[in-house]
Amino acid sequence: MPKSSKFIFITGGVLSSLGKGIASASIGLLLKQRGFTVTVMKFDPYINVDPGTMNPLQHGEVFVTDDGAETDLDLGHYERYLDVSMSRQTNATAGQVYFDVITRERRGEYLGKTVQVIPHITDEIKKRMRTFDGKFDVIIIEIGGTVGDIESLPFLEASRQLTLEVGRTNALNIHLTYVPYIRSAGELKTKPTQHSVKALMEFGIMPDILLCRSETKLPKDIRAKIALFCNVEEQSVIEALDADTIYEVPQLFAKHGLDSIIAKKLHLKRSTLNLDTWSRFTHRIKAPKHHVNIALVGKYVKLQDAYKSITEAFIHAGAINNTKVQVHWIDSEYLTDANAAETLKNMNGILVAPGFGSRGIEGKLSAIRYVREHNIPFFGICLGMQCSVIEFARNVCNIPEANSAEFKKNKFSVIDMMPDQKKITDKGGTMRLGAYPCTISKRSKAYAAYKSEHISERHRHRYELNNDFRDVLEQHGMVLSGTSPDGKLVEIIELPKHRWFVGVQFHPELKSRAVTGHPLFISFIKASLVHALEQLA
Repeated sequence: MPKSSKFIFITGGVLSSLGKGIASASIGLLLKQRGFTVTVMKFDPYINVDPGTMNPLQHGEVFVTDDGAETDLDLGHYERYLDVSMSRQTNATAGQVYFDVITRERRGEYLGKTVQVIPHITDEIKKRMRTFDGKFDVIIIEIGGTVGDIESLPFLEASRQLTLEVGRTNALNIHLTYVPYIRSAGELKTKPTQHSVKALMEFGIMPDILLCRSETKLPKDIRAKIALFCNVEEQSVIEALDADTIYEVPQLFAKHGLDSIIAKKLHLKRSTLNLDTWSRFTHRIKAPKHHVNIALVGKYVKLQDAYKSITEAFIHAGAINNTKVQVHWIDSEYLTDANAAETLKNMNGILVAPGFGSRGIEGKLSAIRYVREHNIPFFGICLGMQCSVIEFARNVCNIPEANSAEFKKNKFSVIDMMPDQKKITDKGGTMRLGAYPCTISKRSKAYAAYKSEHISERHRHRYELNNDFRDVLEQHGMVLSGTSPDGKLVEIIELPKHRWFVGVQFHPELKSRAVTGHPLFISFIKASLVHALEQLA
């Protein structure tokens, strides 16, 4: 274990959604592949304690860790690139920071003092930033938001102070910025980057490296201009071009020697970068042999980041199956029994996505009925699995009023609230969250995928299959192939006479990793590919 860690702070400027999470994960991968131990942390400036109660259409996916933390979707990028599991300690929000400081103030820990942003809030942020100090060679800290945002100022100040405390040879500031190409003028414009760096320097932070997002290559004279006006070495002005796939970004950074520049500035020992396995993975993504059409049926499809881990899991599974997975986004709110056939007839497989609330549920049921009756590979996740139980109960078990207690409480609630959830009133952080064990029946598609009877998967739900309806479901052909070790909670359902019909209560997409994928997604895409090839024959 290192005596003390090196810190890399990553900030963003000009505008949001430039890809700080991808940049952080890519830098982490490069350093890991040079033999260093690395972790990545995300500091979000919003006042919510966590994103668990936010609308997915506003914030995107909520990424759940093994220890049950509801976190920012960037942690998913960290896990997928570094092939490590994050925890609640790797994500902090302004809400958590202020909550802890105010709680200590109420306990009297600051008696006689005026509690202020500096030093009390910034000290709490620095304490969290040092959580893994000495446990890794390098700690990468992504600061959310855009430089200039009011809410991110305490985090920038904390990073400035920490850089001063650990010394310039132990801390590095990387700024991700934007160099727009004005097509009508045929010119790249550096002024937004100059202003962004100027704003950063006003807070006492001088960037060591600039990552310049652009849709076109940055000529030498443009890089020289940015270096001159931003007070950065020219070799440290790195172009970050739009890539064919986000998994190509580490290779593009390596091509410009970013890992070597970081190692030199932080005085890290010399080592060789090995991206052979990663390069083969990206090659399979860019040059697949096969193609499948997969419908993703959900209620949040207007913001595709709401299903970020699912779409990335498709990419991983596609690469492993040497297949391009073309995702077709289907809004369940507009899907009906009348238009399901026309909408889904050309699909090779259908995934019904997770979610909350009654909106769009009937559309999901229509999609499930169509794939069940037409023997098309089906994958249901969380609410998608619950909907498959409701559809089966209505149309196979002859329980027309079957429903979920989440939508309509009646005596035919085949999906009901878990007993330990019924007395909970708070919404934030109170669901069944995190990794739980599951026991799988050997004669099942799930076992064929996992090749193990015992697995652990991450959960985020309040409702479960109602055990009062187990017998009738099984009598009509549904197999409850996965349960909690005590057998009380149903985790996986299957239809054995169907080519591939699997619903899971957990979220397998959260554990899919680049290069290795996830067993269920790999199996689903394989079944969809077989179906596609049969259709072509």
